[in-house]
Amino acid sequence: MNDTSYLLDTSFLVRLLTRDPVPLFKRAAAFLDGWAQPMPKFIVPDLVLAEAYFALQHHFHYPKAEALAALHGLITHPAISVSDGTLAVLSLPDFASTRPGFVDRLIHGTSQACHKI
Repeated sequence: MNDTSYLLDTSFLVRLLTRDPVPLFKRAAAFLDGWAQPMPKFIVPDLVLAEAYFALQHHFHYPKAEALAALHGLITHPAISVSDGTLAVLSLPDFASTRPGFVDRLIHGTSQACHKI
């Protein structure tokens, strides 16, 4: 059993999702795909997902729906680990046009998880 885990940062996620710049994308993809089984956990905190979501929209001009779909696709990689609440939020259908939005739902989910008795 492999108990090793790593936190992934916003830059790493954005490189994987945008493939820009190409040399950094190739390094990030090779890092993620280069692990032998059993894979370590690559933990993506909610703050990193929120930053990546805004970076995709504002710097790479992704529409909300495409940014959310890209994040969902990434977090379903077998080595990527997010909270159950985050996975549920990113799995909502037609989520780009609903209120509250992505980041507000992440905040709400974290708040609920932290205040469980």
